Amino acid sequence: MEKEAKKEAFRKYLESSGVLDALTKVLVALYEQSDKPSSAMEFIQQKLGGPTVAEYEKLRAEISDLQIRFNELSAAHQDKCRELEELKNSHAEGSSKQMIEEGVSKEDT
Repeated sequence: MEKEAKKEAFRKYLESSGVLDALTKVLVALYEQSDKPSSAMEFIQQKLGGPTVAEYEKLRAEISDLQIRFNELSAAHQDKCRELEELKNSHAEGSSKQMIEEGVSKEDT
């Protein structure tokens, strides 16, 4: 009995959220097609607003290209950060040496 109640609650959930209407409309549209599509799944996906297989593959390729570009830019950024730290350190060392040299020359006078 509890199983039937769960099924009924789920059916009501699907109905109240509009899923049943959307699926019914898509299945009716597929049924009414005089020339049935080669891929019923692709037809359903397209009617529900999802990407086609070709669009999906194109998006996957774009993601892959963008991930490669991101990795390249991230590596370049890390290199520049290291260069900046090295410049800061060399500048700080140079300033320290200059201050020491100035201090020594002032004592000589």
